[in-house]
Amino acid sequence: MRYLPLTPTDRAEMLGVIGAATVDDLFVDVPAEARLSGPIAGLPMHASEMAVERHMAALAGKNLAAGQVPFFLGAGAYRHHVPASVDHLIQRGEFLTAYTPYQPEIAQGTLQMLFEFQTQVARLLGTDIANASMYDGSTACWEAVAMAGRVTKRSRAVLCSGLHPHYVSTIRTMAKFTGDSIEWAAPALSADPDTAGVIAAIDDATSCVVVQYPDILGRPTDLAAIAEAAHAKGALLVAVVTEPVALGLIEAPGKLGADIVVGEGQSIGVGLQFGGPYLGLFGCSEKYVRQMPGRLCGETVDAEGKRGFVLTLSTREQHIRREKATSNICTNAGLCALAFSIHMTLLGGTGLGKLARLSHARAQQTAARLSKVPGLSVLNNAYVNEFTVVLPVDAREVVRKLADEFILGGVSLGRLYPDVPGLAGALLVCTSEMTTDADIDALGAALEGVLA
Repeated sequence: MRYLPLTPTDRAEMLGVIGAATVDDLFVDVPAEARLSGPIAGLPMHASEMAVERHMAALAGKNLAAGQVPFFLGAGAYRHHVPASVDHLIQRGEFLTAYTPYQPEIAQGTLQMLFEFQTQVARLLGTDIANASMYDGSTACWEAVAMAGRVTKRSRAVLCSGLHPHYVSTIRTMAKFTGDSIEWAAPALSADPDTAGVIAAIDDATSCVVVQYPDILGRPTDLAAIAEAAHAKGALLVAVVTEPVALGLIEAPGKLGADIVVGEGQSIGVGLQFGGPYLGLFGCSEKYVRQMPGRLCGETVDAEGKRGFVLTLSTREQHIRREKATSNICTNAGLCALAFSIHMTLLGGTGLGKLARLSHARAQQTAARLSKVPGLSVLNNAYVNEFTVVLPVDAREVVRKLADEFILGGVSLGRLYPDVPGLAGALLVCTSEMTTDADIDALGAALEGVLA
């Protein structure tokens, strides 16, 4: 039986109160060509459950899964090995159903996990503190820009050209509602990031400088130099890490002068998952803790002197008056944070370093093989596990041809920057400990064939 709570009379009364003649009046802002006027063309009006299952299975069979073919995609989402124990533990009932501690005093297990997660993230990012996770890297990046505005009482953010364009898009979308001025330009195909250009853009009205580390082309940036220049102008440095495994090999941003460090935690413990859900990381200097979004779990003792955990700081609007809130974030990515924490615990500091070195070694091996492909050149002077190659033709077409040969050969910068002709021939290639010798040989041979 269908659930229809509203009668025609109910609908008429509600429309009368808001001053609309029909329900269609509520959708006038949606262009007419984007609205359906009838059933979707091509879809049958009915089908049996078995027929639908078979049809959907056939559609799913057209997918090319990461584990089935040589895989060199990155650009913010990374394929690393996730131990089976991670999935086993996060599915325990006390974790899978608890999710978020609305009654924190009786959710000691969840609070302890979040406390341990915060400790791991703070050590990874090199910051004094970290919060109990956020939605994903892009929204965490915007929260950092908003936080910098509250700290400095300024509203101009300078984004480095190497910041992931999806992060830039998120920042610009949110800035429409806050009035912040956003300065950004697409990157140029140069072996090193434009550190001097970023520093030159900082002025007395700048609230923060946002720098991806390594950037969208895989190039590590001189954060210390940018931090010094930003602080001289009274601005904050926001460092963005989309591949946290890289921090097993390069210095943590917080140790290089970054005031706020944000990032995407997906590559540790969280699978690719068709693009989400992912995990936002957020750390900062302790002096800015009151302006930090989200929540902070702390350790204490109870009346009997026993160790316990509490929500130490909750600056989101669900907990305090909206005008006092730092953010309208309504939850944390708790289950993904748990997966991150379990995987990080299994790795330890030594394991993370080994994982980063393995990924880097595979990148070096791949770059060496690709540099032998006629007409192809490796752009970067430095990289961790992701680097850019320049092709003599549009990389988008090359990627499609590689996919036809069952090789996911990288991310074309022309797809990320469709309006920047100078980037059309650039291809971002990523490796990990999952990359094999056969994968590298297959990519090199396929590119030689495609570019011949």
